[in-house]
Amino acid sequence: MPVSGQVVVSNQSGLMQEIVTGKHQLRADEPAPLGTDRGPSPYELLLASLGACTSMTLRLYAQRKGWDLQQITVRLQHSRVHAEDCIDCETKEGFLDRIDREIEVTGSLDDAQKRRLVEIAEHCPVHKTLTSEISIQTSLKP
Repeated sequence: MPVSGQVVVSNQSGLMQEIVTGKHQLRADEPAPLGTDRGPSPYELLLASLGACTSMTLRLYAQRKGWDLQQITVRLQHSRVHAEDCIDCETKEGFLDRIDREIEVTGSLDDAQKRRLVEIAEHCPVHKTLTSEISIQTSLKP
């Protein structure tokens, strides 16, 4: 589903950012000593987006199938790894961004259903965006 409206990020000084998207407001910041730690870092927000999307995608799928999926916990970690250490990656030089995602589910689910949920997690829209070619067009407002 396309995101309508706009996201406005602004600040007057320092690294803490006020974010307004639709009718929602939140903050982003960096931990001390760079920032004041008054909000999640940009990468924490990115991981939160992926985790929320993953959980929502699994919930919708399980509801559609009538499965007894009670709770979903998605744990994520971002790191930079040497490209040469990544067996499944095309790039073999420099560093790569790596996100480790661990999904925990509770409910009366058999092993086949759990395996299917892991497959479905790969279809979360944010996951698809992060693993696709992305074009970001930047302009400076006159």
